[in-house]
Amino acid sequence: MLTVLCFARYRELLGFDRAEFPLGAEGTLGELLADPRFASLPKDALLAVNRTFVDRQQPLKDGDEVALMPPVSGG
Repeated sequence: MLTVLCFARYRELLGFDRAEFPLGAEGTLGELLADPRFASLPKDALLAVNRTFVDRQQPLKDGDEVALMPPVSGG
C-alpha cells in the first residue's frame, strides 16, 4: 500500500489530502501518476517519496509515502 499526501491547492484539485493506494503494477512514481485519478496534477508538481524530492522515474515499494506539492516561489 502507498500513502499519497497532497499539499496546498493540490488538496482541492485532486479531492483528497491523504489517501491509500495499492501498489499494484506501478513500478515507478510516473506510472502511479499516470492513473486517471491524477490526470489534473500539473506536470511541474514537486514530488517526494519518503520525504526526499524525486523525479517521476523513482521506483516505488510497498509502504512508501508519496507527497505531491505545488512549486514554490518567492524572494
